Amino acid sequence: MLNDLEEGDRMQILVFALVEPRYALYLSAVERVIQAVEITRLPVEHRFILGVIDMQGQVIPVVDIRPCFGMPAREVNQNDLFILARTSTRLIALVADSVAGIHEMTRQELVTASQLLPGMAYIHSLAKVEGELVLICDLDQFLSREDEKRLEAALKVNSEKAGRRKQRKVSEAA
Repeated sequence: MLNDLEEGDRMQILVFALVEPRYALYLSAVERVIQAVEITRLPVEHRFILGVIDMQGQVIPVVDIRPCFGMPAREVNQNDLFILARTSTRLIALVADSVAGIHEMTRQELVTASQLLPGMAYIHSLAKVEGELVLICDLDQFLSREDEKRLEAALKVNSEKAGRRKQRKVSEAA
């Protein structure tokens, strides 16, 4: 994202909170923000993936990024928000406590994480917004290729179970 920008180009980020500090995503990756809804659990053990939601027929994994940043995982509550954002491979829903808004900035206002903090896998860059440091997340780092494979397998199992339940209901009704 940063490499594609010319020196004077402006970009937008969506700033959100997981307690503190504040985090952000490039707005170009964000589809929308919704109120938290019920999550369907999957038969997959992963410290980030809480389950899936169904948005207009599209199954979307719900990801809690708190453990990535050393915060304890917690149950999603009705006051939480889901940020629907696109990685390079899929749409995911990130759990957030709140959304602070959209901010515009130039390339010069950003510092890539590798310049300051080598090894910060989940952070793409840092910016100062309204006097506070904001960590801009790298969405593609939250799900590894192995995570993607396990998620696909779990989604397939879940889909097959749903199909069998639907088939039983049809048989019982006949």
